[in-house]
Amino acid sequence: MGVPLLDIKRQIYTIRKEIDDVLRNVIDQTQFILGPEVKIFEQNIAKYCHTDHAVGVASGTDALIIALQAVGVAKGDEVITTPYSFFATASAIWRLGAKPVFVDIDPHTYNIDTSSVYEMISNKTKAVLVVHLFGQSADMDALSSLPEHIPVIEDAAQALSAKWNGIHAGNLGVCGCFSFFPSKNLGGFGDGGMITTSNSELAQKCKALRVHGALQTYIHEEVGYNSRLDTIQAAVLNVKLNYLDKWSEKRRQNAHFYNTMFQNTPVVTPKVHSKATPIYNQYVIRTPQRDLLRKKLTEMNIGNAVYYPLPLHLQPCFRELHYREGAFPEAEAASKETIALPIFAELNQDELNIVAEAVLEHIKAVS
Repeated sequence: MGVPLLDIKRQIYTIRKEIDDVLRNVIDQTQFILGPEVKIFEQNIAKYCHTDHAVGVASGTDALIIALQAVGVAKGDEVITTPYSFFATASAIWRLGAKPVFVDIDPHTYNIDTSSVYEMISNKTKAVLVVHLFGQSADMDALSSLPEHIPVIEDAAQALSAKWNGIHAGNLGVCGCFSFFPSKNLGGFGDGGMITTSNSELAQKCKALRVHGALQTYIHEEVGYNSRLDTIQAAVLNVKLNYLDKWSEKRRQNAHFYNTMFQNTPVVTPKVHSKATPIYNQYVIRTPQRDLLRKKLTEMNIGNAVYYPLPLHLQPCFRELHYREGAFPEAEAASKETIALPIFAELNQDELNIVAEAVLEHIKAVS
């Protein structure tokens, strides 16, 4: 019996009628671009995150690019960020002609080592882009002493419903950027993204940038993008949002089961900061001989994944930044030693047992 890393069909099955109904409504009304469901979803996300505004865009990557441009990041600027994240974190900075300046990660949470951010501030620093990796907020308290002219943007692509000190991701910096890629804890039927903020001026700028830099038709204050959240995606996500807290709690229960099973073993389970409420978009462990474990799980048809096998500072496209292997030892070690296990809400107990027992068998075999 295999266990998938993710099974979207199971989730959809439980809410299929509601999904069918809203899709039928969108088809009937034929407002496929920025239809009424988009505005409703923006209002729902803003309410959920406790921000004043939310702006729907075409993807999580576009959310990052637009947010960075909206706060003024441009050619020649520097943005401090983590080398251990999905590629879009750094590519969004690069796309604007700015330079990603990396700092190492906390070896326990895998989030950016916020204490090191201050060491990298220069007269070119325009923003700090933090990532709430794997569904756990970064240490936002440590960034509270940043100069006012250096805004903190949250890459919360994996962290919708996660909290820091009781405050939702997306409401911890000047703005938050979310992805609704189908594999996310709130996933659509395609690409989609959102920018949350309580800064009205920033919200207006993001709204303009998503439609070619225009707030009035055919009047373009700056060059923007064609990046609008599809009405169909908003309709689906409006339905799913009603279940998000329930799904997040189930993920936490699954994580608790794994944590209990792996106690007193060499398996390093996710370290949760005392102020963080994680949602386990991924459940990532560290274990001796990771690649052997991955081979074993794959042979048993148990889903698994490595996030991320090559840190951003070592990506070939960023050669001109002149980073070398060894520059960020914690990020590099994590890339070699971590593996994600199935954690989605619809897993049953038999499946959880199969995954845990396979990991324990591996540990016994290599000990």
